[in-house]
Amino acid sequence: MIELDDIQKNRRLSGREIVQLDGVDLHVEAGEICGVIGESASALRTLVRCVNLLDRPDGGSVVVAGQDLTAASRSALRSARHGIGMLTGDAGLLDQRTIARNVGLPLEFAGVRQRKRDLFVDEMLDLVGLAEYAGAYPAELGVLDRSRARIARALVAGPRVMLCHEPTRDLDPATGSHVLDLVRNLARRFGVTVLLATQHHVVVKAVCDSVALLRDGRVAEHVMLTDVLRRPDSDLAGALLPTLPDPVTGADRDRLLADLTFTGEAEHEIALTETARACGIDVSVVAGGVETICGLSVGRLRVELIGPGEDCQRALLRFADLHLTPKVHL
Repeated sequence: MIELDDIQKNRRLSGREIVQLDGVDLHVEAGEICGVIGESASALRTLVRCVNLLDRPDGGSVVVAGQDLTAASRSALRSARHGIGMLTGDAGLLDQRTIARNVGLPLEFAGVRQRKRDLFVDEMLDLVGLAEYAGAYPAELGVLDRSRARIARALVAGPRVMLCHEPTRDLDPATGSHVLDLVRNLARRFGVTVLLATQHHVVVKAVCDSVALLRDGRVAEHVMLTDVLRRPDSDLAGALLPTLPDPVTGADRDRLLADLTFTGEAEHEIALTETARACGIDVSVVAGGVETICGLSVGRLRVELIGPGEDCQRALLRFADLHLTPKVHL
């Protein structure tokens, strides 16, 4: 649905050429919600804007729904943009317009007639819980309701793709959580493909199916969110999984320190105890943490295995069979 191939983009700043995107390759499947994280806020914003060519790449190709936008004529590009919704933290509502007229703005740009436009707007306002505020102005609404209106505006034209950049900027955690739930539920309802760029990892963990790491202008990693669990040594795992304190290394031959990554809670604690007992070793939990990622309870435990070296190694192999992915500290 979204195919970015070798996207390059430079900017001039204070007389210098700044490389923001340096050969980005990223493919997002239809119906997927893909999050992109990275240290550069500017690069993330530029990446999103390159998808609908609000920023035209210096090189590479952008294909959306099978159409090469980088090769499209001006009129074809304008038409294609009607099928791409935008939800950004810095794109507010127009104060002088009612909520209904704010939401209907993309339909106006697309040349939809008034009667049909009103029907679409009424339906979308009902879906986001704002039907009673159609005639209100943005200043009369709270933060959450204004965010709902922005989501409705992004989706009212029935886009196949929605681009998001920091959709929860300046929102408190509770409001941000409501916004993310609404984005995910509506994207699923309408089968919209979403590309979401953010520096806030909690956003990715709450709403995305896959995650990509943008580093030095390139996509360094791109995996399904659940696959992060199988790669506890990856940079994405370090960014998204529960953090543990730096280990104290230098274990002797009868002591082994290991981090275990798992899904679920109580069943793995039981499996850990039973496996250790079967291998003839003692196990103690040094540190741990649990978070929810993509609807799954994901945890990390740092454990100390005490017993003969061979028994400890055998226990680690059994842990791996139980989907407890081990990382050993020597």
